[in-house]
Amino acid sequence: MPLSRQLLIGGEDVPAASGRTTSDVNPWNGEVYATVAAGGAADITRAVDAADAAFEAWAALGPGRRRAILLDAADLLESRSDEAAAHMAGEAGGTRPWAGFNVGLAASILREAAAAVTAPRGEVLTSQQGDALSLAVREPVGVVAAFSPWNAPVILGVRAVAAPLAAGNTVVLKPSEDAPLACGLFVADVLRDAGLPAGVLNVVTNDPADAAEVAETLIADPRVRAVNFTGSTGVGRVIGVHAARHLKPAVLELGGKNAIIVLEDADLDHAVDAAAFGVFMNSGQICMSGDRVLVHASLAEEFTRRFTAKVAALPAGSPEESTSVIGPLVTADSARRVAGLVEDAVAKGATVLTGGGEPEGAVYPATVLTDVPEDAELYHGEVFGPVCVVATFADDDEAVALANDSEHGLTCGIITENGSHGLRLAQRIRTGIVHVGDQSVADEPQAPFGGFKASGYGRFGGRWGIEAFSNTRWVTMATRRPHYPF
Repeated sequence: MPLSRQLLIGGEDVPAASGRTTSDVNPWNGEVYATVAAGGAADITRAVDAADAAFEAWAALGPGRRRAILLDAADLLESRSDEAAAHMAGEAGGTRPWAGFNVGLAASILREAAAAVTAPRGEVLTSQQGDALSLAVREPVGVVAAFSPWNAPVILGVRAVAAPLAAGNTVVLKPSEDAPLACGLFVADVLRDAGLPAGVLNVVTNDPADAAEVAETLIADPRVRAVNFTGSTGVGRVIGVHAARHLKPAVLELGGKNAIIVLEDADLDHAVDAAAFGVFMNSGQICMSGDRVLVHASLAEEFTRRFTAKVAALPAGSPEESTSVIGPLVTADSARRVAGLVEDAVAKGATVLTGGGEPEGAVYPATVLTDVPEDAELYHGEVFGPVCVVATFADDDEAVALANDSEHGLTCGIITENGSHGLRLAQRIRTGIVHVGDQSVADEPQAPFGGFKASGYGRFGGRWGIEAFSNTRWVTMATRRPHYPF
């Protein structure tokens, strides 16, 4: 029997005002995994009502209590790792190792948010007036509109709400239609069971056909004071326009066209393993995935031979099998989209080294291409699937030019045994994140995470995440009566 879930509004599980529901389909077997309420504009208004009503009490709650709730939620989340894995497999085809990583990092994000609750909330400023105390004070903004994606659902569902809650805000969360449980209701259940007060976090699920109306209604509500979106660059542009129209700050963490650069001094065994992980973890459905592996010409032939052999041997199968590396993409349409990118590249002159062909349902094989021309859509477009392009470079200048030849700027990996050389190169790469001696996929909850150019703006992690969902005010207090000229 499929699972059945309602909306979460004001601490209660309630049906959509329309009474409608929508199906949540398992990409591996095509069966309905869950049926969820199909919320609409009226439900968004109800959810914002609840969040607005809960804001004053949550913002005033003692930091020790808020911190304890977030810490308890981290422990609860870890204890429910099997449930998280079931949701991730059933909704988005996530493998068990990927689910384990999601739970571990999401728990760390909650603990980092808990620590931030009791961090300093401002600073004493130097004042031009000797008889005044001048302060910069950080305060919560109010209701935050949060959007969480399906690809790393537990990580990004938690990240959508953790920093806003830690800063003292309340949240209305719209999870992805492709994983409404894993990146929405499951996360909210954990926080509710940890003691989060009613109305502080509200979740509105929706049918895909209603996504645009639901998002616009949420952002337009005057009580919503900030927007938190993680997802594709295309949708992020729309969200950014809505936020700008209503003069609301937004954190946008969007797509990437990330490069993994293999320098001439790289250890080949390490380079092959690192690139395979950076490209094919979660079947390439990570914003940080390496779409492009750029290899120094002196290593290209041997690297390509070893890398292609490793990719061809990656285990594929059911996401519920612990050995599976390549599982189904989130939908059959996604697999067909990826197949179309490969077909277009081949038609324009690219060579398939392994993989390619037609998908089987939502499954597309791990694929390596070379000689992809600039007029192929794959050259510039984000793949978001188990496909990468191997290209060569002759020197640092060419490596930098190739890595920066993208509208995106999220992350980059530089594989080298010479840290100084790698750091010099990293300073020339136009991305929000660079990893020297490693591939492109990494995340730590205390680090500033975010992109550049079309990969978005704003930062998650540590104090940056708290500041993103806070309002900084200047407050002065005169210690004696000021003198006025008239």
